[in-house]
Amino acid sequence: MSENLQQAAEARAASVAALAQELIRRPSRAGIDDYGPVLGVLEDWLTARSLPHRRLNDDAGELVGLLVEIPGGRPGPWWALDACVDTAPYGDETAWSFPPACGDIVDGWLRGRGSADSKLAAAMFCHIAADLHGRAADLHGGLAVLLDVDEHTGGFGGARAYLADPQAARPAGMMIGYPGLEDVVVGGRGLWRAVITVHAPSGHSGSSKTVVGAISRAAHLVRLLDTADMPGVDGGSGFPLPPKLSVTSFHGGQGFSVTPDRCELNVDVRTTPAFDAHDAETLVRKAVAELDAELPAPKPTKITPVASWPPFRLREDEEPAAALLSAAAEAGLPVRGKTAGPSNIGNLLAGEGIPATAGFGLVYEGLHATDERARLAELPQIYAIYQRAVLGLLRAD
Repeated sequence: MSENLQQAAEARAASVAALAQELIRRPSRAGIDDYGPVLGVLEDWLTARSLPHRRLNDDAGELVGLLVEIPGGRPGPWWALDACVDTAPYGDETAWSFPPACGDIVDGWLRGRGSADSKLAAAMFCHIAADLHGRAADLHGGLAVLLDVDEHTGGFGGARAYLADPQAARPAGMMIGYPGLEDVVVGGRGLWRAVITVHAPSGHSGSSKTVVGAISRAAHLVRLLDTADMPGVDGGSGFPLPPKLSVTSFHGGQGFSVTPDRCELNVDVRTTPAFDAHDAETLVRKAVAELDAELPAPKPTKITPVASWPPFRLREDEEPAAALLSAAAEAGLPVRGKTAGPSNIGNLLAGEGIPATAGFGLVYEGLHATDERARLAELPQIYAIYQRAVLGLLRAD
């Protein structure tokens, strides 16, 4: 079967790249562009091949993705492939050496925003769905392909709509097509995020009366948070990364003559199994209590939690990680399971009890940065690996 899959993948590679080129040429920057054109390319491609698909909308009726569903002819669990087709913004377009939406291929590299993250994966997964559609009667369970256009916002609206859809079979696991050839991402740190509002009396900056303004109080809080005692790696948990706290935003004041009465901080804590969201909140509340005791103000400092995702880590013998790692090994690719520092859609799925891999794909450069591109040389190999993994999960005869 390995030789046949590899040969089929090589035959598919040009078509996958061509579809990815068309997707890149439809700008789909999160929160900036209309997603209709990029999803229209996918809908036309799927319709031409009679692949069952439908749009996904969030609670407000906004378009957040497409869902392709290939039901098997035999009973069994469903599995899912996922790739986002919205992208990061371009940044400074004058710094690019080629147009961000060019979608051309130069020296074996597919160029443009979304080439790496993750329009090439979307094109690949659509082709795999087409391959399986012709042999669906032999499959156990079914395959869903989620094409999300609310990923780079951090809202993951496509995934949320998919999981909330009463018509969709709940997947036993998901493989997410983030790029990177050396690792299969089998875990990631979680997060706990909050906005902290620091208060103080307002006053005139030139007054003879000394006023400790909100910015000064907030700066003291930043020092308390930066020096807070954070644990290291917990060897007993098997999780290879430590937690991490960062102050990521600081806003307050206007002009020069007023000491402000309010300042806001954004705090991002990356969590682990041994230091979870409760521990993160406890640490931040302790620092806030210390601030209010040392530098009292008319109003207590307010903490507003805004997001919390659990960390996750699959064992390498747990599906779907085992299927993907095994398929890569069979193809002669010595990849390893990796736990990522940043959080990703796998954390959202972990909170839903759905195991996921969150990255294995092509070599890339410029992810979320200038001159994004993906190398096509390994495309047939990566394609065959994902197809082999899917067929193994669906127990294809």
